[in-house]
Amino acid sequence: MASGPHTESVTLSGQLAVALDATSERPLQGLADAEPASRRDRALVLLQVHDLHRAPLADLGDRVRWQHHPAIASLKSRLETAWIAELDARIDGDLDEGGAAETLRAIAARDRAPAVYQWLAEDAGWDAVLRFLALEGGPDDIFDDLVATCQVGLPVGPAKMELASNYWDEMGNGEVDKVHNVLYRRFVDAVDLPTVARHDQPTEALERSAMLGLVATNRALQPEMVGALGLIELTAGPRCRYVDQGLGRLGANEDARAFYQMHAVVDPLHGKGWLDNAVRPLADRRPSWGPRILRGAAWKSEVDMTFFDWAERALALSPTG
Repeated sequence: MASGPHTESVTLSGQLAVALDATSERPLQGLADAEPASRRDRALVLLQVHDLHRAPLADLGDRVRWQHHPAIASLKSRLETAWIAELDARIDGDLDEGGAAETLRAIAARDRAPAVYQWLAEDAGWDAVLRFLALEGGPDDIFDDLVATCQVGLPVGPAKMELASNYWDEMGNGEVDKVHNVLYRRFVDAVDLPTVARHDQPTEALERSAMLGLVATNRALQPEMVGALGLIELTAGPRCRYVDQGLGRLGANEDARAFYQMHAVVDPLHGKGWLDNAVRPLADRRPSWGPRILRGAAWKSEVDMTFFDWAERALALSPTG
């Protein structure tokens, strides 16, 4: 399937967008059993559905009233069930758990330095850097909400405390100017980072975003969410060092670099804390969680690497890109 914008005149995602803005529920009712036209269309549908659970209320407007409509619930369940089956088929089924924390560390070590990041550090031109970063989205543009969601229902103990500490760091430890999202927005403004509308994003980028929505909107996937977020923490530091190296090479100012410099330092510490204080205690307390934590990490690895492979092809990793 092509990765470019979907060109069919009628798609389920387009119909859903119209239905969500309708004044009556009738258009939604007609979509309860509808099927997406393609893998891309499915991702766009799921992103709209996940928005109802996670997007800022100011952005959703009246759409939020459809969050738990039966047609939405039906779409969500059917499309996610099919996608989970595909994700499971795409990951290495032989996730030998010689300990969940140890295996997760090994997955992260394998993934932490994709070729596209080394290219950003050493060769990429300014326009190519911005094209990639506009789709990559930073290591945690929404990580504060994700970690807050992930801790819901965990027993008071080391895992809940680790996630609380992680969240408070996301919040700049109480200093607004150091909130991670504030630093990211400062980076966006400093480099005039372009905004890429969803319908202009490649399928690989859409699925990478939707995978986090998948685990964040299903309580049954809380162990998988622990694994997916753990992988983010374990891989973000090295990748941010590469991005910062590239920004420095190209003469970016301090406002442009502060976000990536901070993550290059703190995320390795977060990753270690996540392994020692969240993954290991949770897997020890609930043995069934260990394989599922690794499953979530493997899902995240799969969608990440598929996206990075697309980026390598699309940008051709040329010095003048």
